[in-house]
Parts: sequence; C-alpha cells; structure tokens
Amino acid sequence: MKKYCKVEVSGSDISFESGKIAKQANGAVMVRQGDTMVLVTAVSARKGREGIDFFPLTVDFQEKTYAAGKIPGGFFKREGRLSDRETLTSRLIDRPLRPLFPKGFTCETQIIATVMSADNIHDPAILALSGASAALMISEIPFAGPVAAVRVARVNGELVVNPTFAEIDESDLDVIMACSREAVVMVEGGAREVDEQVMLEALELGHKSAQPFLDAQLEMVKEIGVKKREVIAPVINDDLLALVNEHFADRFTEGIKVADKLERQDYFSRLKDEIRERLAEAEIPADDLGEVFEDQLGGAIRRQIITDKVRIGGRLVDEVRDIDCEVSLLPRVHGSALFTRGETQAIVTATLGTSVDEQRIDSLRGNTFNNFMLHYNFPPYSVGEARFLRGPGRREIGHGTLARRALQTILPEADKFPYTIRIVSDITESNGSSSMASVCGGSLALMDAGVPIKAPVAGIAMGLVQEGDEFIILSDILGDEDHVGDMDFKIAGTKDGITAIQMDIKIDGISPEIMAKALAQAKAGRLHILGKMAEALTEPRAELSDYAPRIMTIKIDPDKIRDVIGPGGKNIRAITEKSGAKIDIDDSGEIKIASVDGQASEIAIALIRDLTQEAEVGKIYLGTVQRIMDFGAFVQIFPGTDGLLHISQIAEERVRDVRDYMKEGDEVMVKVIEVDRQGKIRLSRKGMDSE
Repeated sequence: MKKYCKVEVSGSDISFESGKIAKQANGAVMVRQGDTMVLVTAVSARKGREGIDFFPLTVDFQEKTYAAGKIPGGFFKREGRLSDRETLTSRLIDRPLRPLFPKGFTCETQIIATVMSADNIHDPAILALSGASAALMISEIPFAGPVAAVRVARVNGELVVNPTFAEIDESDLDVIMACSREAVVMVEGGAREVDEQVMLEALELGHKSAQPFLDAQLEMVKEIGVKKREVIAPVINDDLLALVNEHFADRFTEGIKVADKLERQDYFSRLKDEIRERLAEAEIPADDLGEVFEDQLGGAIRRQIITDKVRIGGRLVDEVRDIDCEVSLLPRVHGSALFTRGETQAIVTATLGTSVDEQRIDSLRGNTFNNFMLHYNFPPYSVGEARFLRGPGRREIGHGTLARRALQTILPEADKFPYTIRIVSDITESNGSSSMASVCGGSLALMDAGVPIKAPVAGIAMGLVQEGDEFIILSDILGDEDHVGDMDFKIAGTKDGITAIQMDIKIDGISPEIMAKALAQAKAGRLHILGKMAEALTEPRAELSDYAPRIMTIKIDPDKIRDVIGPGGKNIRAITEKSGAKIDIDDSGEIKIASVDGQASEIAIALIRDLTQEAEVGKIYLGTVQRIMDFGAFVQIFPGTDGLLHISQIAEERVRDVRDYMKEGDEVMVKVIEVDRQGKIRLSRKGMDSE
C-alpha cells in the first residue's frame, strides 16, 4: 500500500514514501529532503538462529557515486568496501535501534540505507536514521520504536536544526541525535570548546524538533496497519534461579569487591564452575546459567551503587581511577605518550609529515584532503585474549573518529603550522573507555612533538544507574559498569569547553536533570584529568623533535613554477637529489621545503632561487656565454635565464667580430641595462673595467 507523508523542519520539507520501491522487503521507505534521496530497507529472516544468545542485526549505509553524478575511481570503477564515513553512519543508525528489539528475537535482520541522489546540501545520514526507524515501524518486524534523527549546529551564535553542509562548515557546534518521544537516546558530535549549558540547549532543541518525525512514522503505521510478529520471551528455569539465589547470592556481592580486573574475572569463572557442579548434583539443566549469571552479577553491581553509593572495588561514584602520564616514551618518534588510567592504558604517538602525506578522501561532496589523521588500534592482548589480527573494524573506526573529533579543534591553523599530523593510539590495556585514553594520550603526544596546540584536551566516560526515580551518575566507568549500566556518555574537552560528545542510552531515555548533572560531573572529572596530565607536560615543547621534518616556505611567481619543475620534472628531481629535501609546490606559487637536516633545506632554497630569480636592471652578473651570433652573444646570467649582449655593447671600441672577444663557454661579467615588457633582457659590458 503506497503511503506518503511530509514534515517541515527549518523551512525545508522532508518526505517519507513507502509502497512504491522495494516492495519485497519487509519494510522500505524512500526519504527525501531537497534533491537528496535515501532508500532504506528492513528485512528479517522468518526463523530465528538456533544456539545464539544475541540479536543478529546488520546495518549498512552505502553511498552510490552515481547519486552525485560521479564515476568511482580505481581500476574496477565500482564501489568497493564501505568508506569510513559509510561505516560511521552505519554505526550511527545501529546504536539507537539495536536496544529497541525484543529480548529473545534471534531472526537475522538487515537494514540497508542507500543514498540514491545527493544534492550536497542536505545530510543523507540524518534521513537514513529516521528512514530506518520508519522502515521497521511499517514492517512486521518487532520493534519498540519509533525514533527520529535530527542534527543541530550553532551558526553565528544561533542554533540551527538540520543545517545544510555549508552551515555545518561554519558552525562551532555540530551534534547528531536520535530521539524517542520521551528523550534523547543517542548523541554524536563535536564543538569548539562550547559551554555545557550551550550543549544542553542544543540537545533540548533537537529533542523538540524530532517530534514531527515521530508523528510522521506513527501516521504511516496507522495508515498501513501491519501486524507485528509475536516474540516469545525466553523463560528462565525456576529451579536454576532458586538455587542460585539461595546458595550463591552473597558470592556475587563478594566478587564485586575485588578491584583487579583479572582477579575478578578468575573469581567469577570459578564461581560459575561451582554453580554448574551444584546444578549437576541437583540434576537441574544448566542451559540458562549464562543469562542468570549475568543478571545476578549485574544486579549485584547495580544494588551496591544505588544502596551504598560504592562501585566495583570500593570506588566512590565520582572518583576517577589513578592516572599516570609519561611523555617521550619512544626515542625515535616525533612525539609519544603513555597514558594509564586504572587498568586502561594507551601508547599514543604523533608523527609529522608534509602535504605529500595528506589523506585524499573521495566522497559524494568531491575530493578533499585531510591533514590530520587519528588511528585507533585495539590488539587482543589488551584484554588478555588470543585471536587473529585483522584490519580495523567498525568499533576501531568509531573510537578513532571520536578521539580525532575531540582533538581537531585545538590544532593550529595550517598556514601557521604547515604539517600533516598523524596520531596512532595503540591500546595496551583495556578496562573502560580506551577512546578517552586515546584523547588524553593524543593531547600529550601532540605537545611532546612540539605541535603548538591551543590547549590540552582530556576525555572521560560517564555512566548511569537508575532505579525508579533514584539515579546515580558514575565518573570514569569500568567495562563491567558500562555493560550493566543504563548510559555510556563520553565527553572530551579543554578547561574552557566541550570538543566532542558521544552518548548511548539503554533505557527509554534520560531527563534534562540527569543530563545536566552528568555534564557537570563530567566537567569536574575532565578538569581533574587535565591536572594530572599537566604533571607530565604543561604546554607544547618549544622545539620539534630532532627527527621531525623542518618545513620552510617560500613564495615564487606562479609563472616560474614550470621553471622549478623543468621538462618532465627534470629540475625538481635534481633539486631533491642534490639537497635531500622534500619539495611540494602549490599552484599559488607557494613552495614547502621539508627536511630533517636544516642545511638540506637551505641548499634546496638556494637551488630554487637560482631557477626563479629575475634579472634586475643595473645589477652585474657573472654570466656564461651560451651562443655566438653575428649580432652579439647570448649570455646565461643565472640558470634558465639568458640575455642578449649586443655587439655594440661588448666593448667601448667598435667590435667587428664577436669571436674576437669571447667564445662559447666563457665566463664574462655583464650588466643588465634593460628588461622589456616581454621579459627580454639586454646586457652590456661597457664600463665594466671601471666598476
């Protein structure tokens, strides 16, 4: 059944249409704003997968290059693996939707969002998230939605809902959020050191602006009237539950007092084995033991937090774990830091390069160049596991992007610091918020490398435990607390304001009161961490590492670029070989010379000056005779530049034959007497003996 509805936001119409395209999918919606169109489909298998205790959901966001009238690059000329942007948007859609599927639903489910038309004005990611919710809502797939996505930016001091790309580029705050009827359930964004109150206002505006999108989805559901599949929730064996409650409840409470992660894991591993033996003695099936065990452990952690205001290992709710910072850990890298917070540790390095090292990004918006990269690695040994090393997954890309966003705003302007910067964060231990450790370590590594950042940045992960009207905000959460808690809220920033934010909610939503308290408590924690970082390094080093390239910039006439490059690149290759420096030439005539050895740069600059210098009237040069003609000689006064020494200007007396005075290859002193409009140079030797 075809259905069409429209929503107006900030003067722009957004439409949802179903029943026309992809009718064999369980649910399909075409979402459109301006000339940007995204097709979102939802399909679920008829039968659940046996033997699994998780929901097999796959979300893929893909941008077709034809959407922007482009042909893909590369040899195969077709789209390949998902780009980082596509991967990040896939995660953006997945995060708010996954908690809304019922427990016990194990049917393979796939959501595909395809950008089919792109006007490069409106953001297809926002349309895709709302479209995914709409596709699920009008399908038979069980889903406790709807949710809707909005983007809020602050442009010239004013908050704008669903801004255009041009407005986003000019903004100092940019957040994407997913909202239910009750609250904000997911946030992802960055800012340029904005105040917590400004962030709260943006979130409140976003939630209010999302309501029409929720209404539109409910209107489509009412019109289409699809019946949802019934899901039978798993039933726990009562005998198993009774045995665990009667004989082992106190053991869970004792276990969460163990502060060390590995010791605590060993304790609960032994406890599970003991329970399994008791079940065997009592002839009770152990099929539900995994779920019961997790529920008991989570319940013990949550009860202790709510009742005693104490966490795993006896830590207070607003207490940040011990922090240790070390810089210049690795002697040959340009900048390095070891950041340790409790049982989370990261070795973070900063490497400086030239514009040749910039990352080229081919997207629907066109080709762009990125001079700041942050790559996050999560090797298996960081959590005591042994498994195959693979390329970066969605989690690694997401964590690296969050850390990059946190640090991006404090970097110096490219014209003041013309380097390409790459940060790599290798997580060597993990128990809670390794992405925020990457932010802290990245800030220290940048300062250790001598990058003149505007201010240090720190990050902290916040948690929430809510029972009824009572709630506790947790600072610097552990992995176990994240697993059993109701919120994962990561905030990074300087002492003056927020630079990055990410939030996921596992409950229906959080109130403005909780949000305000979480932001305030996060700021206190952030300032504490910044203080600890300052004990290692308070400001950027005055000098770059001895192993970092020095970049010197000179400006030449753009018309002289061809002289520097030479035929087939002959001249620039010669300069590189003679000096050992890297040369990068911009179309504007700006030349960047990079080398670790300052003398190499000076040699390169001298060679470039020789190729690009211009003749000055009245200046005397030691030239080389290139060709002898009947009317005079052509003399090279510097590489690439010849002038005519007319026969009448060779000597004071009359010259009958030029060859009587010079031959090809001779070095002669000449003076420039004229440079005409065409750039032709006239030379003279008259009066040279007296000068």
